[in-house]
Amino acid sequence: MACDLWLVPLVDVLCHSPDNPFSEEIAAYDKALTEAGLPAVPVFSYMPGLSGDVAPIAGFDYDALHFLRRAYLLRLCGLEVTPVDELGGDYEQLLEMFEATAQESHLVWHYDHAGAYVPVDFPHPLANDELLEGGGPLGSSHGLLRELELVAPSLGIDPANPPAAPAPPAGPTSLEERASAVPLDDSPFARERHVWLGLHAAATRSLGQGSMIVFS
Repeated sequence: MACDLWLVPLVDVLCHSPDNPFSEEIAAYDKALTEAGLPAVPVFSYMPGLSGDVAPIAGFDYDALHFLRRAYLLRLCGLEVTPVDELGGDYEQLLEMFEATAQESHLVWHYDHAGAYVPVDFPHPLANDELLEGGGPLGSSHGLLRELELVAPSLGIDPANPPAAPAPPAGPTSLEERASAVPLDDSPFARERHVWLGLHAAATRSLGQGSMIVFS
């Protein structure tokens, strides 16, 4: 199944528009951030070259996202990061054994086809009843980037000089669609690397241009 990542530029031409399709979500994120003593979702002034257009930044296979989450949990818990061909019981055991650790991870504790990462730095994902009933825990783009950098060496990636990110999907894909084929990679972690590169591109763009990352 396909999973898309989109960038939502947090510029005033979009966020202050009465037709902003993300107004309810941003209000919920603002509430969660404020309750945690954090600044609200930032809104930036329009800059030449940056519009309010929402655009895809990455696309990957749903299972491959969990492959990457599994690798991150193994790395974080000091266990050997081994490749797998399919999701199995070891991943479920990891989630059960290290549930508290998983719920402190921006990469792991996140709904797969909803929710967002915002360019505000906080240590662990935020959650309240409203978020959990809707898009799920709110993640930090800063936190996501830190976690990607932590697991990168286990996948054979230099986080300071990663390979080029795959091209984003041309348009939205539905949950039932197959994700586009992973580019050829001799690594046993080819699928994890593919997702890593997409998430890394999204996180760096989110911080560099002031955008929100949205799963769809």
